[in-house]
Parts: sequence; C-alpha cells; structure tokens
Amino acid sequence: MIKGLPILIALLLAAVQEPGTGRYADPPPGRPPTVDVPAASAATEAEMRPYRERVVRVSADGGELHLDMAPVPGGEFLMGSPETEPGRSELESPRRRVHVAPFWMATHETTWDLYRVFMFDTDRGGEEPAAAWADAVSRPTPPYRPMDFGMGVEGFPAISMTQFAARHFTKWLSMKTGRFYRLPTEAEWEYACRAGTGTAWSLGDDAAEIDRFAWHAGNSDRRYHEVARLEPNAWGLFDLHGNVAEWTLDAYADYAEPGDADPLADPIVWPEHEYPRSVRGGSWQDEPAALRCAARRGSELSWKRMDPQIPQSVWYHTNARFLGFRVVRPLVEPPIEEQERYWAPDVHSVRRIVERQRRGERD
Repeated sequence: MIKGLPILIALLLAAVQEPGTGRYADPPPGRPPTVDVPAASAATEAEMRPYRERVVRVSADGGELHLDMAPVPGGEFLMGSPETEPGRSELESPRRRVHVAPFWMATHETTWDLYRVFMFDTDRGGEEPAAAWADAVSRPTPPYRPMDFGMGVEGFPAISMTQFAARHFTKWLSMKTGRFYRLPTEAEWEYACRAGTGTAWSLGDDAAEIDRFAWHAGNSDRRYHEVARLEPNAWGLFDLHGNVAEWTLDAYADYAEPGDADPLADPIVWPEHEYPRSVRGGSWQDEPAALRCAARRGSELSWKRMDPQIPQSVWYHTNARFLGFRVVRPLVEPPIEEQERYWAPDVHSVRRIVERQRRGERD
C-alpha cells in the first residue's frame, strides 16, 4: 500500500460537508454524562489515584482508546531559573514562589491515535450517551497533507496544531468523557516537570544523563519518537523533556516581579493576542539547554509559513513539526460557566473563522 494512503483517505472523507443547515448542531442543555472509569473520581487530594481514561470510537473502526492520567500533588515551588543556571534566558526570571493546586496530568503527550479521532471520527448516529455533546464541538478542517510529515502515526505524538486546536481538543475530550480537561498552565507544567526537584532538569544538573529521559537533537535522528519509551520523572510523567515541545494555556510574557502575594496561587497569564503563547519542554530538534524545566519559548506567526490557505488555518502550524501538547484535569473543576474560557477562541479573527466553519461555510 502507498505510504500515507490511509491518512489521505481519512482527509478526503473528513472534507465531505453535510448540505443544508450547517455543519454543527448546538449541544444539548446541561452537562454530558460521565463515562465510568475506575479510580477517576476523588473528593480530596488523598483520594487521587492514577486512572486510564476511556474514549470510545463510533466509526467503522470501533473500539476504545485510552489516556493514562497520573496524579500530581499540590504544593509550592520556585518557578523560573537561577541566574547561575547554564543556558538560561532572562525570560525565566525573576524567580517566584508559586503554589499549585492538585491535578491529574497525562503521562505522555497526546498521540495521533487519539488526536485523529478528534479530527475525523464524528459520533453522528452513535449510541454513546455523550455523542450529541461531542459532535457539537468544532473539529479541525482537513489539512492539505498528512501532518505527521512521514515521522509516524500510531503511538507517536500529534504535532503542528495551533494552541486553539489543542484547547479545542480538550473541550472535545471533556464532552466525550464528562470530565473537565484543559491544557496546563505554565506554572502547572513546570511544577509537574520538576517533580519536586530544583535542578535544571528533573534528572539533575548533569546534561550527560539526559539520553535516559529525553529525545533531543543529539539522539533523535532528526525526528520525533513514540511516546513513553524513555524513563519517566519521579511522578511517572514521560517526555516532559524533549520529544515534542508542549503548549500551555499562558501568553508568553515577562514574569511579573514578586508582589505581596507569597506564594502566588495558580497563576495564569490569559492571552490577549494570537501571538506569542507559551510553549514548554523543548523538542527532538533542540539542544539539552532548551529542554530544562524552566526553559520557555513563544509561538510565532512564522510557524504557519508553509500554509497555502488564505486566510491561513486557525487549526495548524504547518512549520511547527516539533510542537504538541498533553492534557491536565484539576481536582477541583471550575464552575460550568467558567469552563468555556479554557476552550473557546479568544481572539476575534479566530472566532470569526470558526463561526463560519460551524455554519459549513468556507472562509
């Protein structure tokens, strides 16, 4: 079979639009039903356990996919890097003490296996209880080429999505499962990466050990790798260093000077513009210094340089072959009326395009 042919077929099928009243229906009132998963419920931090989320496919392929979630205990840490840390940037300071509430984090980056269900596998006609809620979530438009760029699909991290696309995946996952998922904040991401350490990498300050934990420019053979193949950190989280860099919720901005609030509780810098937004962890194409716990970079419009569409897609960063994400789930969910903020388009230009696409129009 021609390499990539199954993906191309899926792209063509996804491009078929239903005629008539529009592509997406409104969701039913209320909350979607919760999928029964052992150990997924907890009222207190002490009750939190690892669990395996279930995502049921309703396409011809059928079956279930799973997402392993690990508990991250609440606590305090020093966010940022000391001035003596080699390879650091001034945008990693000033250091500040931060308190992070407990949450679950995916043990590895979101894979193509699950992301392609979000892209292509609608629930229309399905008998799953949450089908109507899941199908009301906007999906990415068909890409002009397979977005794995020949690096691998099954078991490999999904890449090249915009932050909006990653956030909308978390909405779809929330509707499919009845549990609230979102992207991590920068503070949550760094806290989970450190796993109780204060060193440059969660494995220590010696970069000579990094091959045990991370895919980077020196060992990746110029491509990403299957998730969770190297050693995890102390909290059971894989690939936070390297493989693919990961989206966070935050705008990429200077850290504020420490104020009266000490520690700062669950900080987040909500974006006001499409660029730049904060990316963490470094990737398969970076040197070890870019994989440090405190290392950060901002998104760029140039990550869409190869996108031939006019206007360019709100779903894809075609040049960011190093970029993916993972999901978190807070122990204490925000009120229902606040949850949409974590998922919805947050700039007018993106919102306008998504609204047109929901009506089945081309922009």
